[in-house]
Amino acid sequence: MQHQASLLVLAAGMGSRYGGLKQLDGFGPNGETIIDYSIYDAIQSGFTKIVFIIRKSFADEFKERFDKLWSHRIELHYVYQELNDLPAPHQSPVERTKPWGTGHAVWVARNVIHEPFGVINADDYYGRPAIDALFNALTNGTVNENRYAVIAYPMRYTLSDHGAVNRGVCTQDDEGYLQYVKECKGIQQADDYAFYNEGNQEVKLSLNSLVSMNIWGFDSGYFKYAGDHFSQFLSNCSDPLTEEFFIPELIQHLIDAGEVRVAVLESRSQWFGVTYKEDKPAVQKAFNEMIQNKYYPANL
Repeated sequence: MQHQASLLVLAAGMGSRYGGLKQLDGFGPNGETIIDYSIYDAIQSGFTKIVFIIRKSFADEFKERFDKLWSHRIELHYVYQELNDLPAPHQSPVERTKPWGTGHAVWVARNVIHEPFGVINADDYYGRPAIDALFNALTNGTVNENRYAVIAYPMRYTLSDHGAVNRGVCTQDDEGYLQYVKECKGIQQADDYAFYNEGNQEVKLSLNSLVSMNIWGFDSGYFKYAGDHFSQFLSNCSDPLTEEFFIPELIQHLIDAGEVRVAVLESRSQWFGVTYKEDKPAVQKAFNEMIQNKYYPANL
């Protein structure tokens, strides 16, 4: 089957700060996961193929869960993010236990995606307008072999009340293309600004700063770029036990090299996610309100 666009769901995370597999945790009235609502939105938007990036350690439970609910409604694929799936001749150190990061997670899908594709996190709820915007960018020519897209959110709508978060902070050029994306770790909110620490220095950020929540639109040529840059990353890796390869780092490299331009599409839709266990009640409340407002059926 020829697909207009696929949706790649990054679901291999370990949930260390959450304290468990949040990608399988129930947030809806019948135990629906955040992924279930994202898939529902993806089908409404026009996607016909979902590719999950998972780990073998929970594969059976994961496949059974999502096959049962979705396999008769949309094409599903499962790809494992394993430590040793690396560009030749690189090999993972035996002692490494941490996944190689989001850049690696996307690259491992190189053999099952041959069309334009979107990327989302399993534990983030992006809102249907954002998923619509992603599908439209992938199918209306916005995304092509030398132009990608990122759906960006104002910082103020993406922070947690329960601890620090990591965000890709975006800077645009005059034409609305991404100029710079920086993975900022440990962002917290003060009264009227956000901040994080770099070295011993506090860096302030506007709450209106646009941030990437890891919802991207790519052409299939992305995999060649990712493989080449990941190989360079592995060759220059100073700490092969803990260093990670992130999507924003690859995107920044491609922008700086003039290989691609990235359209920044600001999302007006509601975002929420779970970084900490304490985030869960607010997410459950939000889904219940959307069901009461008939935005989602009570049973997907």
